[in-house]
Amino acid sequence: MPSTVEIVEVGPRDGLQARPDFVATRDKIALIDRLAAAGLRHFEASSFVSPRAVPQLADAAEVLAGVTRHDGMTLSVLVPNLRGAEAAIAARADALVMFASASETHNIKNVNRSRADSLAGFRDIAEVARTRGVPLHGAIATAFGCPFEGEVPVSEVVRIACYYADLGVRRITLGDTTGMATPRLVRERVRALRTQLLDLPVALHFHNTRGMALVNVAAGLEAGAAHFESAIGGLGGCPFAPGATGNLCTEDLVHFLHEEGIETGLDLDALIETARWFEGVLGAPLPGQVVRAGPRLARRGTDEVATATG
Repeated sequence: MPSTVEIVEVGPRDGLQARPDFVATRDKIALIDRLAAAGLRHFEASSFVSPRAVPQLADAAEVLAGVTRHDGMTLSVLVPNLRGAEAAIAARADALVMFASASETHNIKNVNRSRADSLAGFRDIAEVARTRGVPLHGAIATAFGCPFEGEVPVSEVVRIACYYADLGVRRITLGDTTGMATPRLVRERVRALRTQLLDLPVALHFHNTRGMALVNVAAGLEAGAAHFESAIGGLGGCPFAPGATGNLCTEDLVHFLHEEGIETGLDLDALIETARWFEGVLGAPLPGQVVRAGPRLARRGTDEVATATG
């Protein structure tokens, strides 16, 4: 079990991408700034995809320009192709994230390209990133199962991960796009990648679709993973995968890790306050649990409930 864990906040991108109502650019910037004040330094801030496909993220460049930059802060963005990569670099993105699906059908639904075409196009992205000195990460969607095809062989996940490694990525993320991960699959896939790719960090990106996110975090820790992606309040859902729901909740994850004695460097109370603030921005409750109940040892007033009689 690692003694420390790095958390990447994906709420500004994966958390918001499927919302039908446009969240104001100023509120996206304020969200990142508030989370940075709580100690977060690694963000998936937006995505340079077609605004026709994901209109919620059409303001990616404005968000990057408006965020207050701190020492050690990384604002990464998803890029589907060379055009997106060039736009992201021009907007001063700190890292680029390439993404492909472990299943062919989801890749076509997600980016309207075959996996072979997606992977071939990543060579151009890798070249421009290398030339400009911008770090590159690789994400694998549907790494634990596909809503269209069912089981995804671990060999496909390893194949894409090795391809990314050859392109020079600094981290590989396994995405549980529709909450199909189980502890057995998590242990299997993390160990397979650590065996094949040795010291290349493996990050885990869980959705809580079937209530398994924190159980899968425990399995990932057991297998040696020390990087996790999560979204404040449990925001999220993929617009191109049926049944997708919210991400692993950041404050729930931090609460769990701290109770296990694993350091994150994050202020849990500030995260809870940020989740409550953002519920007000959205005008709707978020699915996180700790934001409702508070930390385990939070004291409550005896006058909050009636005393039993009879």
